Amino acid sequence: MNRPQRKNEDFLILTGLSGSGKTVVSHFFEDMGYYRIDNLPAKLIHFLVDFWQTKEVEIQKIVLVVDIREAGFQRDFIKALDKIKNVVTPKIIFLEARDEILIKRYSESRRPHPLKNRKSIQEKIALEREKLAAIRELADEIVDTSDLTIAELRKKLAEKYFRRRKKKLQVLVVSFGYKYGLPLESDLVFDTRFLPNPFYFEKMKNLTGRSKKVRQFVLEAKETKEFWQKLQELLRFLMPRFVNEGKSNLTISVGCTGGKHRSVVLAVEIYRWLKRENFNVRIFHRDIYK
Repeated sequence: MNRPQRKNEDFLILTGLSGSGKTVVSHFFEDMGYYRIDNLPAKLIHFLVDFWQTKEVEIQKIVLVVDIREAGFQRDFIKALDKIKNVVTPKIIFLEARDEILIKRYSESRRPHPLKNRKSIQEKIALEREKLAAIRELADEIVDTSDLTIAELRKKLAEKYFRRRKKKLQVLVVSFGYKYGLPLESDLVFDTRFLPNPFYFEKMKNLTGRSKKVRQFVLEAKETKEFWQKLQELLRFLMPRFVNEGKSNLTISVGCTGGKHRSVVLAVEIYRWLKRENFNVRIFHRDIYK
């Protein structure tokens, strides 16, 4: 059977101390195109790898989250790595944090530690460190999340693993009419109903924001010029921060009353601006022909 070409970095294993941020990190990689698998028993890892290697499987990248809650985890995990070493050498990322930080996180979340015994939380953390010591030694990267916010952690990962793809934020610009409802997928929404409305001019009423006459009418208005200048300043501030946060998809919605004139004009301006700034951007006029 012909096997597809898979790279070691396409198979990530995420492990580490409970409360160190595995969920946050796994969701980050999921946002970046990895297929996330949570808590697969270590004994089944080689079956997963064999399945992943078949040509019928379209999943290109996998991030596998494993932790100590499985009995015999350390022994089974090391055996699993040995079984798959001739097929793929996964990149192992180990997350940890200082004891006082882990205790604080457990106190705030009120979630139980996966080690089921009567020991105190501090004793459970110490026991978990001991049980995971051998696996920590195998890690390709150890990340201490003690002093990182979620945004800082995502930024650190983006810089480490996706440096070349930093600008690959997928942006969708949507024009819409408020009378038909707000696009539910919106991240940013700009209301253009305060701008002069071509609808009230007979020669432009049946045209759309794609026409030269309507575009000229809207863009030459004093209010539009001032609004567009301020909007560009806002986009210059926001866009790099969305990229640094590791955001993978962003929907910018621009609305007017019917979604036919003003919103279309401004959506096109935003689309062109993002193109000039080398963002991966698409545009969709949802209500232009309603």
